[in-house]
Amino acid sequence: MKKKILLGSIFLAVLAGLLYWWGSSRAAQDPAQRYRTVAVERGSVVQSVSANGTLNPVVLVSVGTQVSGTVKKLYVDFNDQVKAGQPLLELDDALVAASERQSAANVINAQASLDLAQANETRMRALLAQEYVSRQEYDQAAQALKSARAQLAQAQAANARDRANLGYTTIRSPVDGVVIDRVVDLGQTVAASFQTPTLIKIAQDLTEMRIDTSFAEADLGNIREGLPARFTVDAFPDRQFEGVVQQIRLNPTTQQNVVTYNVRISVANPEHILLPGMTAYVTIGVQSRDDVLLVPNAALRFKPAETVVDKASGGDKAAEKMRAAEAGGAKGKKRAGQGATIHVLAEGKLQPVNVRLGITDGRNTEVLGGEPTSLLQPGTLVVVGENASGGKAPSSVGMRMF
Repeated sequence: MKKKILLGSIFLAVLAGLLYWWGSSRAAQDPAQRYRTVAVERGSVVQSVSANGTLNPVVLVSVGTQVSGTVKKLYVDFNDQVKAGQPLLELDDALVAASERQSAANVINAQASLDLAQANETRMRALLAQEYVSRQEYDQAAQALKSARAQLAQAQAANARDRANLGYTTIRSPVDGVVIDRVVDLGQTVAASFQTPTLIKIAQDLTEMRIDTSFAEADLGNIREGLPARFTVDAFPDRQFEGVVQQIRLNPTTQQNVVTYNVRISVANPEHILLPGMTAYVTIGVQSRDDVLLVPNAALRFKPAETVVDKASGGDKAAEKMRAAEAGGAKGKKRAGQGATIHVLAEGKLQPVNVRLGITDGRNTEVLGGEPTSLLQPGTLVVVGENASGGKAPSSVGMRMF
């Protein structure tokens, strides 16, 4: 009796296991439960290109010095508003002032030599008229007069140069603006040699700024001057700012065989919240479409398991046709006009549809046409992935009882 009860219990356990396995296999083979789907819909799509850039003032003046010396006085500091002609700093003028006084003395000396030469020339002219001196002696006096005049002009030019250098010891602002950088400190020595050193940087107007960014040559063909641009900065991550493409510079930059071009974007900054040097994440909308058929980009990336595709699509021929279509459009970045293969659920089956792609916004892609057309309409369910529970195809190996 106990043996019969034991055998009955084993039989019921095996039967329950078979029923569970059979139900799981049926559920795994059901496409509606195996795959995640999204309905095709009509809508608008905007294709954009993105790049990072740096915010800069429209006019940034680097103020330097033409003479060497030690910084004696500082009149401005960071963030100070300045006017054109306002003193910014002074250099020690001891050496320059001494040079100016020396050249001024040379002018006086040259003037005295000129007066003497002029008197000699007048005297020699009168004696020549009375034939008391020769023509050669008069010519020598005339030549001495001309030489004295040239020496005076030379001394005056040297004095004018020294006076200018003396004036250059006071560094003045060339424009109205705000000081954004001060490189020197009080007591620091600056040397003006072949390259003028930068002492202070002045931004002329921070209400108007620009973004200097670089776009790859593949994206440059869609960018035009006057296109609107949007950007964000790390300081205000929840706020979007707007600008306009001002210029596409023709000078290319090549790094590691990648060619990029500088695109300058003009930006209004009336609130003065955008600061020089901020990193801007720029997006430019280059194309837009309204009321078009859209499929999610995940549907373009989805590839079903080969065994399931063969069963759901009706045989090896359909699967071979589908794989050939995928091979033509899977390599590289899909661009407008290229083809791809998506998979839809129709009549409880997974079926491939060859589509021709339009523009994309990174999330959805415009579909220009599909084959067969009847399988791609608004509301059609396209497959975007597999459910975690149904990720594996059912096994063909039966359950072992012992």
